[in-house]
Amino acid sequence: MKQTAPPHATSRPLAAIGLMVVTFALFACLDTTAKYLVTVTQLPLLEVVWMRFLGQLLGMIVVLGLVALPGLMRASRPGVQIVRSFLLLSSTAFNFLALRHLQLDQTTTINFLAPLATAILAGPLLGEWIGWRRAIAIAIGFCGALVAIRPGFGGVDPAVLFALCTMLSMALFGIITRYLAAFDRSEVTLFYSLLAGTVVMAPFALTEWVWPENVGAWVLLISMGLYGGLGHYAFIIAHRYAPASTLAPFLYLSLITHSTAGFLVFGQAPDRWTLAGAGIVILTGLYLLHREHVTARAAAVSMMSEAASQR
Repeated sequence: MKQTAPPHATSRPLAAIGLMVVTFALFACLDTTAKYLVTVTQLPLLEVVWMRFLGQLLGMIVVLGLVALPGLMRASRPGVQIVRSFLLLSSTAFNFLALRHLQLDQTTTINFLAPLATAILAGPLLGEWIGWRRAIAIAIGFCGALVAIRPGFGGVDPAVLFALCTMLSMALFGIITRYLAAFDRSEVTLFYSLLAGTVVMAPFALTEWVWPENVGAWVLLISMGLYGGLGHYAFIIAHRYAPASTLAPFLYLSLITHSTAGFLVFGQAPDRWTLAGAGIVILTGLYLLHREHVTARAAAVSMMSEAASQR
C-alpha cells in the first residue's frame, strides 16, 4: 500500500491547532457522556454504542441530505472501507467497556500508545519500516504505559485489556485511514465509518433496549452522535489547514481535556503514576515525530543531490 497525502490548498496552522483543541474537547464530552450513561444511568452498553453511531449517521444525513447518500456510498475501495468501519466499531465498544471501570485519564494514557503501535504496524502494512532509534523509543513508550498501568501494585484491573484493544483498533484504523486518503473523499470515508456500528449493532442493541427514564437521558444519548460527528469533522478540516506532522503533537491535548472532564463530572483526578506514565509516552511520541522530520529532510536532500548529479 502506498500513502498519498492530498495537498493543502490553504495553510492556516493556528486555525488548525484551534480545531484540534475543539476536536479533543468534543471527544472528551463523548467519552464522558458514554461513561455516565453506562455507570450512572445504568443503560446497556450495546444500546449506548449503537446510539453513538446512529446519532452521528442521522446527523450526517440531515446535514448533507438524502440525495447525497448515493454519492457517499460510491467508494473506490469498499472492502477496505468496511474493514475500517468495523475497526471504529471495535475501538468504540472496547473504549466504552474500559470506561465502565477505568478513569478517563487512564484510558487516554493507554490510547497514547496508538501512534507507537502505528509506527510498528506501518512496516508490514505500508512498507514504512522504522530504524533502531525509533524502535528503542517505542519500547520506552510501552514501558511508560506500564508505569501508568502499574502491574504488581495491587493487581491490574482487567479493564486495562479493553483499553489495550481500543488502542490496537485505533492504530489499525489510523493506518487504513492513511491508505484510503489516496482513493476516497473524506465525506465518503466518514460515512462508511458509521455503517458497521449502525447496522451490525442494531439487532443486539434493540434486544437489550432499555427506555431512558427521563428527557435528560435521551438528550445524553442523542448528544453522543453530535459530539462524535462534530469532532471527526473538525479533525478532518484541521488536516486541510495544516499537515499531519504539524498537528500530531496536539494529540496529547486529550489528556488535559479528558482529565478535566473526568474531574468535573466524576471527581476523578489523575494520580502521579498515571501522569508519570503519560509523560514518558508523550515524550517518546514527540521523539518519533522528530525522527520522522529528520528522515524526511534527509530523503529530500538525497533527492536534490541525485537530481543535481544527473544534470
